Amino acid sequence: MVTIRADEISNIIRERIEQYNREVKIVNTGTVLQVGDGIARIHGLDEVMAGELVEFEEGTIGIALNLESNNVGVVLMGDGLMIQEGSSVKATGKIAQIP
Repeated sequence: MVTIRADEISNIIRERIEQYNREVKIVNTGTVLQVGDGIARIHGLDEVMAGELVEFEEGTIGIALNLESNNVGVVLMGDGLMIQEGSSVKATGKIAQIP
């Protein structure tokens, strides 16, 4: 029969507590409602800014241009062939600019 010692348990718990990462990352995400002709309609990007870069889950970048109350119009900066309805999109917090 295996015996469990209290000091072993407390050491394991102490190590786990020391390794715990309390960093919280808030990400503004949305869902693709419609995509076609280089434009995507996104629902859920409530905090996105006009001209902000957004990233689709398959890696395509877009620029948020048409901010409406219930969706955001995004111009795709790529072919966007892998983007489908229901795909997730996240705001990057960066405004599109040319150096």
